[in-house]
Amino acid sequence: MLKTFDLVLIGVMTATAAVTYTIKHRAELKLEEVHRLEAEIKLEKDTIDLLKADWALQSQPNRLERLVRAYNDELKLQPTESTALVHAKELPMLKSEVPVPDVTEAKVSAKSATEASAKTEASAKGATVASAKGAPDTAKGAQAIAKTQPIPTPSPRGEAEDADQIETGSVEE
Repeated sequence: MLKTFDLVLIGVMTATAAVTYTIKHRAELKLEEVHRLEAEIKLEKDTIDLLKADWALQSQPNRLERLVRAYNDELKLQPTESTALVHAKELPMLKSEVPVPDVTEAKVSAKSATEASAKTEASAKGATVASAKGAPDTAKGAQAIAKTQPIPTPSPRGEAEDADQIETGSVEE
């Protein structure tokens, strides 16, 4: 003769056992996921180490010199001259760094800019039609395009103090 209290205790024990089993099962699943992720991380680290070793082998100076000698006739490589190197500050500005023009200047030059772009488009269309027909491009079209697109020129290098300082942008890794 089970009393009501005994039945309630049996129900609570059964519910507690079910909850405990569910928690244990979820913990085991999470542990398996952790082990799987650790295995993936180890595989990625091993792959990175392998790629670094491969890069070290591929970029050995002796190997590169052999390749240069073997393919010198095809590639015609030459050493880089020191005058071919530029500082970062000598490069043209990024579009995000270009200063925004004043509104008053924009109103005054809007009409001349519209006329210049219309002339440029017309000369570009004429050059396209002429080149399609086999005729050479006109000098006026080339001059109009050159006038609308300024060519950036590098600033001259400073004295010896600038030679040791190299300005670079930030690099995200």
